[in-house]
Order: sequence, then C-alpha cells, then structure tokens
Amino acid sequence: MRVPVADPGASYRRFRPEIDDAVRAVLESGWYIMGDACRRFEEAFAAFCAAPHTVGVANGTDAVELALRAVGVGPGDRVVTVANTAVATVSAIERIGAVPLFADVDEATQTLSPEAFARLIACHPAPLKAVVAVHLFGQPADLAALLPMAERAGIPLVEDCAQAHGAEIGGAKVGTLGAAGAFSFYPTKNLGAFGDGGAVVTSRAEVADRVRLLRQYGWRERYRSEVPGINSRLDELQAAILAVKLPHLAADNARRRALAARYCRSLGDLPLVLPPSRDGAEAVFHQFVVRSPRRDALARHLAADGVGTAVLYPVPIHRQAAYADRYRGLSLPVTERLAETLLCLPIHPELSDEQVDHVCASAQRFFTAEVG
Repeated sequence: MRVPVADPGASYRRFRPEIDDAVRAVLESGWYIMGDACRRFEEAFAAFCAAPHTVGVANGTDAVELALRAVGVGPGDRVVTVANTAVATVSAIERIGAVPLFADVDEATQTLSPEAFARLIACHPAPLKAVVAVHLFGQPADLAALLPMAERAGIPLVEDCAQAHGAEIGGAKVGTLGAAGAFSFYPTKNLGAFGDGGAVVTSRAEVADRVRLLRQYGWRERYRSEVPGINSRLDELQAAILAVKLPHLAADNARRRALAARYCRSLGDLPLVLPPSRDGAEAVFHQFVVRSPRRDALARHLAADGVGTAVLYPVPIHRQAAYADRYRGLSLPVTERLAETLLCLPIHPELSDEQVDHVCASAQRFFTAEVG
C-alpha cells in the first residue's frame, strides 16, 4: 500500500465536474483579474470566518506582508515571530524592511510561547511594532495569553493562519482575533487552490481598506496611487476554484480530526509524543505531527513500507545559511529540540481509514522490532 504524505490532486478528482464548470465560466467571461469570482469568494470566506472583511491577495507571503503594512509596520521596525515556521513568514517581514525578532515556542503546541513573548516585551530596548503568531500545523497559538500581553504593550498581533483554515479558539475562527489574519491557499493547505493564492481577514475596516489599497499599486481610483503599493491580486481562476472547495472545508476539517483521533488511538501506547488536546482550542490538523528521538530511523522504516513522511521544518530559520550570521549566538532551545525530533505523518481528507491503519501498523512494527 502506498500512502503519500500529501495528495493535492485528490481534491480535484473529488470535485472535478464543479471545478471544471467554474474554470470554464471564468475563461468564457473574459474577465480574469479582480472580477466577480474574486468578490464572491471574498464574501464567502468572510462569512466562513465570521469576519466582516476578506481581501484576496496573490499568496500567503503577501498576505503576511500586507497585513503587517496595514497595521503600521515599516522599515526598521521590530516584529516578533518564531523560527519554526515556513521562511515565508520571515520573508514577509523582511520585504517591508522590518527586523524579525525570534522568540521560543511552547513545547506542547509548538507555537509562540507566551513566556518568551513576555520576556521580549520586557527586555527589548527598542519598541516592538508587531507580533506574528503562527498557528502551526493546524494548532492554534495561545492567543488567550498572547493577545492581552500584546494589547497592554500596544503591539498589533497578526495571525499567520496559513496552516489553520477553520481552526478555533473559544469558538472563534483563527484570523478574527488579532488585528488581522493572513491565509495561504497553497495547494496542500486545508483550503488549497491549484496555484498560489492568499487572503487577509480582519474585523477592522481601516485595516481592510489599507490592504485593498496596497494589493493594487495603492489605487483607490485606477492609475492614481494614494500610497506605494504592490501587485498582489487573487486571480479569478483560483478564486473560482476556492469557491467550489470552500463549502466542503468544515467537513474536510472534521475528517482530518477523525483521522487524527484514529492515529492517536493506534499510536497512543508507542514511545511517541502525539499532538496535544487543549480545552478551548480546536485544531484542524494541517499536519499530524509526532515526535521521537528515533525520528530519522522511523521515517526510513515507514518509507520502506510505502509511507510518505515529512519534516516541517528541519532547520529553524535562525540556523539557516541565509540568517545564521545575523542571529549568531541566539539560543531557542525548545525550537531547536523540536526540529530534531518531529515527523509529519500523512493526513488529508481523502486519506482512507485503511491507509491510516497501514501507517500505524508500520510504526508499531518499528517499535516492536526496536524493543525486541
């Protein structure tokens, strides 16, 4: 049995007739940028998130950048985030000319540690201009602790929701709790396009208005730039595809949770650290992440049994070649320890129970042989 770690084409096969019809309608319309398909998707995604405003943009990196610019981040400003994330988070900060400051993460959730954030607020000599809290692997960050700290310090909190479409904290969707939420629709995301796409979600009219200006050259009126902007538009084809898939997102997330529960039942007796279960937080399992000091050997064993795995992310950003000199001497012990032990097992809505059972049986054989 082959079990790929991800299969973005499976969603096309599920929804082929509806997607083909939606794409054909866009192609026949003759309008391919900033048209009705984008507007309808923005309205639908805002309704899904229970937020007043969604602004479609070209990709998730742009979503983080434009959200930060919309809350006032500029060149030279300090922005707190984490180092166990896709480098896109940091790229977005640096494209503004701002300076990323890395904080360590919580051992269980692998998201920004409130204690580490508090230390940066207290000890950093220069004012902090924003914080980007990453909802990693579909696990919400601890915004119940982080938001009050940020508000007391006057620091806007931007949520990086690229891996957490539909996750909830206290019954509210992620992306609606901070000043803005940045989403990616990369094909492997919980809500994935068939190309790049992104969106900024916010409850603040002034933030939404600013993002709308910034995403298209600073135009409110065509060919007249009010502010320096960029070209970051969600195209009509991707918007139409996303609109087909969005009504299925809640059920797909429920399927991910069911698969995660199946993993936990089968793997619970093995020497693995499994994803946490937290009161008041509902994860959506963009990844199912286990931890083991025998990670690499386990991955090789699973591969021999036809099981794909992934390591997200093998090297924390502050240790990568592009950043190592700048952050020399920075110690993030929890982040660094997690990078050495975590392993992503296959999880996506089209995965069958039998495939999950095959993964679990292979893992059980690995640890049985190890004990033997």
